[in-house]
Amino acid sequence: MQLGLTIHLTDRSIDIRELAVEAEARGFSSLYVPEHTHIPSDRTTPIPAGGMDLADEYPRSPDPWVSLAAAAAVTQRIRLGTGVALVAQHHPINLAKASASVDVLSGGRFVLGIGYGWNVEEMAHHGVEYRTRRAQAREHVLAVKALWAEEAAEYHGEFVDFSPSWSWPKPVQRPGPPVLIGGGAGPKLFNHIAEYADGWLPIGGGGVGAAMDGLRAACDSRGRDPAELSVIPFGTLPDRGKLDHYGTLGIREAVLRLPSAPRDDVLPVLDEFAHFLD
Repeated sequence: MQLGLTIHLTDRSIDIRELAVEAEARGFSSLYVPEHTHIPSDRTTPIPAGGMDLADEYPRSPDPWVSLAAAAAVTQRIRLGTGVALVAQHHPINLAKASASVDVLSGGRFVLGIGYGWNVEEMAHHGVEYRTRRAQAREHVLAVKALWAEEAAEYHGEFVDFSPSWSWPKPVQRPGPPVLIGGGAGPKLFNHIAEYADGWLPIGGGGVGAAMDGLRAACDSRGRDPAELSVIPFGTLPDRGKLDHYGTLGIREAVLRLPSAPRDDVLPVLDEFAHFLD
């Protein structure tokens, strides 16, 4: 099984350039970084796990596209992804160009991992309503995919509307980089995945086996072959039994969570994780 990595980068954590080089040298398959554009200091939205205490790394998150472009410049093979990008908070024309640019700079190694977001105040500063964030994210991704694939793309929806437009660069991967949706299992998520995505990032990696029938049913309802989709347990911690279980489900990659910490704390964990590489 291939093993990738995710880390919540900050201005205090290991430099992504060093991490990318070290991860590639050990044989890890991918490296993902998350996104929060900012954290409003007057936030009243509880975190997904409950409560108001928010880890220090959230307001210190660097731009993931800039970070991945830096990682691309010092690596050759490792896939580089957002894990996850809050795409409802980005205009799709800008999102398409930034993502295609990283794909070009990396020679076709970019992965667009997306999520819908939980922080009501953060998305409100971007003009996004919490109740419509899923629908808005859907339109943004569909518009991005059109800009990637078509010479003069246009999109006309409820949240996105633009006339035929040229936008370069086009990504190396055709018709575009894979789009993976992160989130917990459920009919809404699986319907989105089956409609316009290339796979699922089950956050934390738990309950995947029990959810597979629901994902297959969503694919069947849209006439899509579930074998086309990647299921990549995301942000989990490794043990041999867990990884073997994923293998029995036909899963070919899992993404392991590194601590958000300086290099001297991260590199030993990287070495521990490397023992699980096939």
